[in-house]
Amino acid sequence: MVSGDTPGAGAAGSAAARRDAAVRAWTALRPRLAADATAALGEAEADAFVTRAELALFDVHVPLGLLYGDRADALFERALRTALAAAAERPAALRRLDRRREIDPGWFLRARVQGYVCYVDRFCGTLDRLPEHLDHLEELGTTYLHLMPLLEPREGENDGGYAVADYRAVDPRLGTMADLEAAAAALHAWDMSLCIDLVLNHTAREHPWAQGWLAGDPAYAGFYSAFPDRTLPDAYDATIPEVFPDRAPGSFSWVPEACGGAGGWVWTTFWPYQWDLDYTNPEVTLAMLGEITWLANRGVDVFRMDAVPFMWKRMGTSCQNQPEGHTLLQLLHALTRLAAPGVVFKAEAIVAPDDLVAYLGAHERFRPECELAYHNSLMVLLWSSLATGDVRLARQALRRMRPIPPTTTWVTYVRGHDDIGWAITDADAGAVGLDGFAHRRFLNDFYSGRFPGSFARGALFQENEATGDARVSGSAASLCGIEDALERDDPAALDAGVRRLLLLYSVAYAFGGIPLLYMGDELALRNDTGYLDDPERAPDNRWMHRPPMDWGAAARRTDPATLEGRVFAAVRRLGEVRRSLLALRGGTEPEVLDAGSDAVLVWRRRHPRSGTFVGVANVSPHPQQVDADTVTGFGTFAQVHASDGPLGVRDGRLTVPGLGWAWFAEP
Repeated sequence: MVSGDTPGAGAAGSAAARRDAAVRAWTALRPRLAADATAALGEAEADAFVTRAELALFDVHVPLGLLYGDRADALFERALRTALAAAAERPAALRRLDRRREIDPGWFLRARVQGYVCYVDRFCGTLDRLPEHLDHLEELGTTYLHLMPLLEPREGENDGGYAVADYRAVDPRLGTMADLEAAAAALHAWDMSLCIDLVLNHTAREHPWAQGWLAGDPAYAGFYSAFPDRTLPDAYDATIPEVFPDRAPGSFSWVPEACGGAGGWVWTTFWPYQWDLDYTNPEVTLAMLGEITWLANRGVDVFRMDAVPFMWKRMGTSCQNQPEGHTLLQLLHALTRLAAPGVVFKAEAIVAPDDLVAYLGAHERFRPECELAYHNSLMVLLWSSLATGDVRLARQALRRMRPIPPTTTWVTYVRGHDDIGWAITDADAGAVGLDGFAHRRFLNDFYSGRFPGSFARGALFQENEATGDARVSGSAASLCGIEDALERDDPAALDAGVRRLLLLYSVAYAFGGIPLLYMGDELALRNDTGYLDDPERAPDNRWMHRPPMDWGAAARRTDPATLEGRVFAAVRRLGEVRRSLLALRGGTEPEVLDAGSDAVLVWRRRHPRSGTFVGVANVSPHPQQVDADTVTGFGTFAQVHASDGPLGVRDGRLTVPGLGWAWFAEP
């Protein structure tokens, strides 16, 4: 693990020297690589592969030099040959898909792209039954399906599937790898892409790499880190925030079998059974590249790169968001796209706004890392605004975020599978007169139902009574007040809860990026307490917002008199209107405006080939007035969609109903 400067940084020299070294290595390797590529791929495919390699030269060789110093040239050849072998094994159907995406490299930026996320067992039971339900997704306009962790986990407790025991096998409870390939082919036939989770930071202790490392197999030497005593672990822990302070404090776990049987403290950022990989060892990087490209050849289009901020460690830091971690992502991205140019990466980086944009390559000088990243900040700020009835914090924080590269885009969402951690900085809170700690505590109290008058039915997750830190679990519908209203049989409260849910999705669908619909939100599914009957899941209350799909409720989706029918029709319509608006295409950034009301979030978008779009969302339960000229462009923008029909303008002010929203677009 890193404790000082970047390995090889001094030897690598200046940026110009690194580029010169890359050119020399490529010049020496190219003739042999081209000949081998022709033998493996045929002349036309080989020409394409070598061209891709030449274009990616500085994204492959330079990172190798930065990370591994003098070993860069040898690793360069091994890495390119790993990619070539994967390209040679790539099925013909996936090669055709690659060609289409190379012609249309911004395919994932289009306004028609919208996502859906689910657990396989919760949605359809097993992978072989997934094709039976693709019509449900097609009705919603889904073009991007994210299946939550499905690779084979360790038995017993496994962090919801994120403790992977085998990257090349599917959880046997869900099916087989052949079933996953068939599901990918079915999705492609419906013009949908497949996203799966790939855990990069760690494996389960049962993974063959970990077991080989424990056994002293030289093939896995240095794959993980262990320390014979607490000296270095204590030094690292002094500056590393705890992820699970109540059940897994610290970042190291004692493993009696480590250090040749003498015992050692193994790096375990998350749970004791999840062992962090040591990417200072290039063999780990090449091994992970092999797993990524193998899965890509099974039909995976998008990899959600799990826990990427933790991949590189440095003494005296939080061991998150380290520069080498970004360099490592750049390297893996470039090499994967040599073998499978239609594949994209999505960063799972639940970090502060200032750190978030870097995972899309937005450094002082652009470096391709991931094409997609979760807009965690937008999600958090929407829930914060809904609790306070005030958008000043959202306006401040969103305005301060650095722009992202135009070849990348956000994934915008209301709810995910995880708990909600309040990633709100003290600086942003202070800028609008709030105390950051007090506001985060208020949000925990509000959404756990502790705050007087709260409509939410959530629960605290990982509460640290010593520090007051906690996160929140709960389904979107329950956090919006729908569960509470149904239990009280209060039609007015139910209407308000539905309006809150659709208000949030109106922003997610139009802020810019790929909107991601979490399974069940289209039917307003509430918290599920069934997880308490499962001993493996009972300690983790995040399962309350991971309910099984209610296909009985789904059968009511076409009945406008039902809750499910009302919500499903509204969500479906959001997608239909979105697909008609070029301004909602990715590749451009929204501008957050102040239109004269601190209760109304207003944002403006414009694509170079479209007119201007303006969205408004009133987080207050009361009508609010905004400046009509700011919103409607001096009356030239048409209202294209809204919660309550045409909005009235009087004396230059546009009235937005309580918990209402509207979209305007320049003809």
